[in-house]
Amino acid sequence: MVFKRLLGSLGVGGPAVDTVLDPGAAIPGGTLSGQVHLTGGGADFTIEHIALELVARVEAEHDGGESEGTVAFERFIVGGNFRLAEGERRSIPFSVTLPWETPITELYGQGLGIALGVRTELGVAGAKDKGDLDPVAVRPLPAQEAVLEALGQLGFGFRSADLELGHIRGTGQQLPFYQEIELTPAPRYAHQVTEIEVTFLAGPAGLDVVLEADKRGGMFSEGHDALTCFTVGHQGVEHVDWNAEVDGWIRRLVESRTPHTAHAPHPHGGHGDGHYGEDHGHGHDRRSGPGMGTAVAAGAAGLAVGVVGGMVAAEVVDEVGDFFEGDDEGDEG
Repeated sequence: MVFKRLLGSLGVGGPAVDTVLDPGAAIPGGTLSGQVHLTGGGADFTIEHIALELVARVEAEHDGGESEGTVAFERFIVGGNFRLAEGERRSIPFSVTLPWETPITELYGQGLGIALGVRTELGVAGAKDKGDLDPVAVRPLPAQEAVLEALGQLGFGFRSADLELGHIRGTGQQLPFYQEIELTPAPRYAHQVTEIEVTFLAGPAGLDVVLEADKRGGMFSEGHDALTCFTVGHQGVEHVDWNAEVDGWIRRLVESRTPHTAHAPHPHGGHGDGHYGEDHGHGHDRRSGPGMGTAVAAGAAGLAVGVVGGMVAAEVVDEVGDFFEGDDEGDEG
């Protein structure tokens, strides 16, 4: 998708900008590249700067319930300080590095319903104009894909994915939000939990895998959430029996007796113990329920092998489409 928009602050005759991303999905911590195409307007203009902003649609919890808004979480200056002549055409190539915690938007080519985009800002004569959004596709890192693949092999099913405003305490989380991938339990755990949520917090050396279980109550006990975290490295992913590894994580999580469990270092590069919990800034530790997402069936090929429920998928497409087509009032960040 590209956008073409006149510089509104200058009125008719201002420069037009057309940003095109290179094809293919990026990865967290990887490169996002493309070109910004400029077309001069009805006069000469000095282009002071060309900036790219990464923007995401994020859910926020508050006393009145939940709301959605956009958050700009990274900004890059990719050009500027040049004169664009009347009617001149010029292309500015760019290559920027995505934050390691950039959320994944697809799995095996199947969209997860995450609205993530890049917005181009053109600065001319002291005025700024923020154009429409280009969607950004992000696929998992090898370790992320291995964990999700194992969960699919173990019988967990994809329910939804969303981005939550807030911080998971005890982690090195850098972004102002985190991604939750919500799963239906495998049959063998269905009597113990109603849902499993997975959050990846990646960094240069590896990633934390935060797991939360919504545990069912018993005859003499109430249901509660159990939370734990495991650390894996980026190297040697192909040498790990991920089905056994992840199954061990789930068993440890499900069998915990306390509402929150301690951090569990991974044998392939973990770190010290710590206590984990969400911090939304208003004292609530409970994560939210399902957000927007598409129902994807788990199967022998992995977690995401097909779409279930055309109506649900269509609604997701509409919501994500509205995000890129709508205005950007009320942005945070």
